Amino acid sequence: MSGTAPFTVAIDGPAASGKGTISRRVAAHFGFAHLDTGLLYRAVGRKVLEGTEPVDAARGLRAEDLEAPGLRSAEVGQAASKVAAIPEVRGALTDFQVAFARRAGGAVLDGRDIGTVICPEAEVKLFVTASDEVRAHRRFLELKDGGADVTETGVLDDLRARDARDSARATAPLRPAEDAVTLDTTGMSIDEAVAAAIALVEAARL
Repeated sequence: MSGTAPFTVAIDGPAASGKGTISRRVAAHFGFAHLDTGLLYRAVGRKVLEGTEPVDAARGLRAEDLEAPGLRSAEVGQAASKVAAIPEVRGALTDFQVAFARRAGGAVLDGRDIGTVICPEAEVKLFVTASDEVRAHRRFLELKDGGADVTETGVLDDLRARDARDSARATAPLRPAEDAVTLDTTGMSIDEAVAAAIALVEAARL
């Protein structure tokens, strides 16, 4: 692959599976651009919580909205999952993601429908997962470190509710692409998971 040719790595999976950390580190390793597509939906969800209509929020989204405070809160996460089930919202955000994915020099996108809907022709597709309990523990520690008043049981309930909503929605449900490689991080350290992902990308670039 030349240094300027498009090369897309699509990384999907449920919340707190490790896909965000893996995506950032894979992008850094190869010098690719990175987009956490979940932030797009979180930014829309945050605007909806502030009173904006979902489709208007998606169509009016700006780059600076992705840096707004509180995007990682549990409340915004639930709002993001709800707006992501609206076809018009997904449509409004699709073009941005597709253009980012095929930019020169390579790109890593992580989300829930990258390999199935946004970039079905991606050169590498990973589906990162982990057990419900491990994911809940990771997210609990993340939220607690951020000062949130949460319980691990409550976080587990929220994750399962979000998984059910994301998997059952009519538009772009959460599921692995048929040709995606599943990476179960339940018993892995983050370094082991990143190394496995890098090896898969390396193999596809040969």
